[in-house]
Amino acid sequence: MRKIEQQIVKFITNEASEEEIEELTEWLAKGENKKVFKDFVKVNYLIDVATTVNDSSEVTKQLLARINNEKNVFSKKSFYAYYKYAAILILFLGGIYFYTNSTIFKGKQNAIVPREDQIVLQVGNESMQSIDPTQARMVTDKFGKIIGKQEKNRLVYSNAYSNGKLVYNTLKIPYGKKFEVQLSDGTVVHLNAGTSLRYPVQFLKNQSRQVYLTGEAYFEVSKDKAHPFTVNTQEVNVEVLGTKFNVNSYTEDISTDVVLVEGKVSLYKDKKTAENQVYLIPGIKGSNLRGQQKIMTEAVNTDYYTAWVKGSLVFKNESFTSIIKKLERYYNITFINKNKALGKEIFNARFDNEPIEVVLKYFSDSYAIDYTIDDNKITIR
Repeated sequence: MRKIEQQIVKFITNEASEEEIEELTEWLAKGENKKVFKDFVKVNYLIDVATTVNDSSEVTKQLLARINNEKNVFSKKSFYAYYKYAAILILFLGGIYFYTNSTIFKGKQNAIVPREDQIVLQVGNESMQSIDPTQARMVTDKFGKIIGKQEKNRLVYSNAYSNGKLVYNTLKIPYGKKFEVQLSDGTVVHLNAGTSLRYPVQFLKNQSRQVYLTGEAYFEVSKDKAHPFTVNTQEVNVEVLGTKFNVNSYTEDISTDVVLVEGKVSLYKDKKTAENQVYLIPGIKGSNLRGQQKIMTEAVNTDYYTAWVKGSLVFKNESFTSIIKKLERYYNITFINKNKALGKEIFNARFDNEPIEVVLKYFSDSYAIDYTIDDNKITIR
């Protein structure tokens, strides 16, 4: 027990070796030790905020799950190697405290006020409609004909195929929001912040299913061998029959990335030929650098690329410059980074539905970031 207590102390003070953390993780796996851990931390480190949370047992449960299952929750490469474990502790035992009571926020920072922009549905080439995710209603075309229905944060279309002319709708998702659309063939598309999807109200019989994406989306494509499904981006086209995959193709990013979760897809540039297709199997990411012809592949953990669907932000070996770009999309705020050295630093981090104030607190603690807030603009000095 004395050895375990020493390891907990090292854990809290960021001095534990990798071997000691592994031993502590194994010890925590035994149910009876969870209460010992929580009580020791509360008594010895005065983290009394844990007692103010309505369900402290759930807090501890989540904390232990993080330690056991996520080894890279919050760390900076080659610096504060084990800070991530202390950050986990702060996240669950002190997160609410920092958000509501921190004198740092109240003393030197103004409140962050994210912009509130509307989701827009363009029907055909004409009318533009604002989408309120809290409402339910029928969606009509310019003639008043019902073409689908809104079920709060998702649009649902029906009548999969027609013999007529293709009519496209376009969904535009602003920063700070996500949305979901079920196409007329049953395909479900999760749209991330800052994304635009152009798609037919109805697909045509005996023709391939084509949609056009700018931004990021997770597709669950309905199987239909007679009608192959293609996602067209600015750089890469993705063809499938029925599968689940993530496409990241923001205009401002340097590459287009396709991560396959289930099924099989082919990637190609420009016009499809037998020679220029690259096939992916589950667990593989295909990437194409903007302006280049080659499509590169590598094995990845797909969870890192699809976590956003459930509201999580995951950063894996990413520069701070890349991270703040994603934070801007997620929270609909603006960063001005005047710390050029910080922009090049590499981080691993995961945040699960935390407010932006808490995210900033973690980065501030790990790198002593000095920042000021002006409405929805955050300036890093």
